[in-house]
Amino acid sequence: MTTTARRTARGTAPAAQYTAANIQVLEGLEAVRRRPGMYIGSTDQRGLHHLVYEIVDNAVDEAMAGFCDHIDVLIHADGQVTITDNGRGIPVDRHEKTGLSALETVLTVLHAGGKFGGGGYKVSGGLHGVGASVVNALSVELTAEVALDSALYRQAYSRGVATAPLEKVRGARPEHNGTTIHFRPDPEIFETLDYDFVTLAARFREMAYLTKGLWIKFVDLRGDGQEQSFYFDSGIEAYVRHINRGRGPLHPDPIVVNAARENTAVEVALQYNGTFSESVHSFANTINTIDGGSHLTGFRSALTRALNDYARRAKLLKDEDPNLSGDDVREGLSAVISVKLAEPQFEGQTKTRLGNPEVKGFVDSMVAQVLGQYLDENPAVGRRIIEKALTASRAREAARKARDLVQRKGVLEGSMLPGKLADCSESDPGRSEIYLVEGDSAGGSAKSARDRRTQAILPLRGKILNVEKARLDKMLAHEEIRIVITALGTSFGNDFDLTKLRYHKVIIMTDADVDGAHIRTLLLTFFYRFMPQLIEAGYLYIAQPPLYSAQQGRNVTWLFSDVERAAFFASGERKNVTIQRYKGLGEMNPDQLWTTTMDPARRSLLRVEVHDAEAADDLFTRLMGDEVPPRKAFIMAHALDATLDV
Repeated sequence: MTTTARRTARGTAPAAQYTAANIQVLEGLEAVRRRPGMYIGSTDQRGLHHLVYEIVDNAVDEAMAGFCDHIDVLIHADGQVTITDNGRGIPVDRHEKTGLSALETVLTVLHAGGKFGGGGYKVSGGLHGVGASVVNALSVELTAEVALDSALYRQAYSRGVATAPLEKVRGARPEHNGTTIHFRPDPEIFETLDYDFVTLAARFREMAYLTKGLWIKFVDLRGDGQEQSFYFDSGIEAYVRHINRGRGPLHPDPIVVNAARENTAVEVALQYNGTFSESVHSFANTINTIDGGSHLTGFRSALTRALNDYARRAKLLKDEDPNLSGDDVREGLSAVISVKLAEPQFEGQTKTRLGNPEVKGFVDSMVAQVLGQYLDENPAVGRRIIEKALTASRAREAARKARDLVQRKGVLEGSMLPGKLADCSESDPGRSEIYLVEGDSAGGSAKSARDRRTQAILPLRGKILNVEKARLDKMLAHEEIRIVITALGTSFGNDFDLTKLRYHKVIIMTDADVDGAHIRTLLLTFFYRFMPQLIEAGYLYIAQPPLYSAQQGRNVTWLFSDVERAAFFASGERKNVTIQRYKGLGEMNPDQLWTTTMDPARRSLLRVEVHDAEAADDLFTRLMGDEVPPRKAFIMAHALDATLDV
């Protein structure tokens, strides 16, 4: 058999000779530029923001070490960024191992910094020590200025390589030490160079809350220019007050825990409110551990135990009564848990979960001790908290019975799927999608228009229950919510199982009017509160039906916004054009609905994402909750931004 005719066992052509010469070694920061996603997550706007966070995180490390109390962040009109702190300043003396200055070492060598046990930092959020060098590698130009011992030092770089030696600026006499990093992200790397002011400001506010006494000034010179400054003398106590504004707190002041031992410090602030949702945020060395970890586990354990112990002592729970569950005691809870430790063990580069096992016991004992003492000294507050938990417990038991009844009923009827669901024939969730459609009329059009193989239709009658104002038992008693849960197949809340999802595209399709917007908001509230994993996985979408059709002779142009309508008429002479405004999906015949809204080849879908969980949580509470004043204030503040459809 000749070489050209030889086949492998799998029936493919032979691979080329594979030797040591095929092994490529990337030098310096080349690996960062070749695989930026490994270091900053992505090259979209989130990755762009990550560059800013990395440099600000370094300045915050100086603040946590007690050497910095002011950070300035400036976005220039052309998109360049300057970050200045008044910390100690990056050292500029020669590094023994690299032979370079310490500044150039930090900016050009991965895993170089004062965060690896060398005594630079006892506590640091920048665990992996790659931040500054990664920013340098992904910037088309970067300039570092260090004010140190009444002298100013400067060095310039391009794409991770120094373009000039470190220089001492003549005649410069800075008043204090500090570091300034000025960089311009590389347009060859990033998909966009457009920073979002709101997203960045939310992160800086969070950092200021978690670092008591730190002032962060954020200025954006693009467009009309925006500016915000953040400083919180009471730290995370102010953070909890911020979270609970407009939620009807059950007690006027947050309960605060402050404790330290050896190289670990714990801060906890918690306050109950009148809502039915939980809003707990955990941090380790100012890093938002969105997946929790040992500190969150310790907090939850202490909270449940302390409240049950108090309820027994105060005779609010009788001997024969079962203990309150963790879900019961966390209803209406807002809390922030912040730990700072010398050797954090984060799980992965994303740092979303803390693994240090010793932190669990420390947080548990400190929270239980302080909370128990507070409840004994404030019995009126203790009674309100326990009564709320008892009400939650009764509602949860009623919800369990309702859920069991629903499941038994479904089994007895021989099918768990609701009768009004027009299901698709495809059994692979990755190829299946479901439209949640407003009204029977639109549902009928959608059923006629759909691709029966891959598209399921579930018509919803009227407006579903506002789950922000209702407990679990009332939610389960609402028929339309029950059929949504049943159709998706995942259950909800703590029982949610993403692997059982029957469709990987869940599409909300409502009319383009006020009622349609309200129904869409109610559905989004339900999914955010009871199926957030659906959103996190990227499976929730919003359909975009057209607002207008513009017919000129036999030609029809579909216009999806007032902006498109204006552009249509501004693009040239438009004679004998008939404009039709579609306020309801039912006004379109099936062919039109398919062409504009349901055809995968031509439709436009908006994927629902949550970039700032705290802001999203606050918005749902303000707009959909029981408290009227926050909603009124929001409407007044944004009234001029509204588009009226009259």
